[in-house]
Amino acid sequence: MSIRTERVAELVQREVARILQRDYADQLQPMVTITNARVTGDLSTAYLYASVMGDTSAKREATFKQLKTLTPEIREKLATQIRHQLRTMPEIQFFLDESLQKAKKMENLFDRIREERERRESRTEPVDAPPADDESDA
Repeated sequence: MSIRTERVAELVQREVARILQRDYADQLQPMVTITNARVTGDLSTAYLYASVMGDTSAKREATFKQLKTLTPEIREKLATQIRHQLRTMPEIQFFLDESLQKAKKMENLFDRIREERERRESRTEPVDAPPADDESDA
């Protein structure tokens, strides 16, 4: 990406995040965070990666689906926010970013491995270990 496309991507990411927080926080429950943005070289399309916090996968999917239906409204609000900085407003496409859920799943797996390893080590401690040298016997 060129410097211009990177700057536009950062601008779009920042402004869409503000719009979501300010105008749609009550509609998009649980919380939605824009984690990344990419813009095509001709600045015609912005790809926004959204992370949805939620207890269940179904709840996250429903919130993301609602976000996608709000895309035209969000684009209009974005246009009013950055109209003096861009000649044409890029089309917006949202993608679900599940990296946080994947990281959480990996962390849970590591915790389970760590617990299993500790359990095995506690069971396999040497039974016939030689007594420690006691200086009081001397």
